[in-house]
Amino acid sequence: MTELAQHYLTDALQTFRDYKKLAERAFAQISDEDFFRALDEESNSIAVNMKHLAGNMLSRWTDFLTTDGEKPERDRDIEFVMLPGTTKDEMVSYWDQGWTCVFDAVEPLQPEDLMRTIRIRGQDHTVMQAINRQIAHYAYHVGQIVYLAKHFKSSDWQSLSVPRNRSAEFNAHLEQKMKESATTPRESRLDEVMDFAVRRETE
Repeated sequence: MTELAQHYLTDALQTFRDYKKLAERAFAQISDEDFFRALDEESNSIAVNMKHLAGNMLSRWTDFLTTDGEKPERDRDIEFVMLPGTTKDEMVSYWDQGWTCVFDAVEPLQPEDLMRTIRIRGQDHTVMQAINRQIAHYAYHVGQIVYLAKHFKSSDWQSLSVPRNRSAEFNAHLEQKMKESATTPRESRLDEVMDFAVRRETE
């Protein structure tokens, strides 16, 4: 069980890193104007998605094991409001603060921590449940960030996944890579897809 628990923690940490990288490679492609643009009054911009995620991260992961994940000082509603004069650099810095909080909390966790009880909004969660809850939440918003960036770039979008009509080519590429190496490190998988997409679009 200890081996399984450690495998879960390692994979969860890498999944967090993958989602961070996916979002960053998406919003790196767009202009500052599009960074703050929403599709309509009921939609969130990329900047707002990032602000909300960072606010959530700082609340959930600060003193993760010992305090409720919904901190009394958190103002969730303001996370969905972009204040006048806010810059892209400020939002990226806040985003980085949030992710640093995530990694600082998850990296030290040990297998025996997974069944400890923590609270979010007064509700009990095991550490494993709390991690799964956050992975699902971050995936939801990162998906929105990628969708918006792709929408704004349109035909100039640099794919972050296997390009359309290139699945067979990518599978052959992976098969060749496996012949060259008996193992494919878990941490290389997302980069493998992204690098394939970039190479094929620049050839």
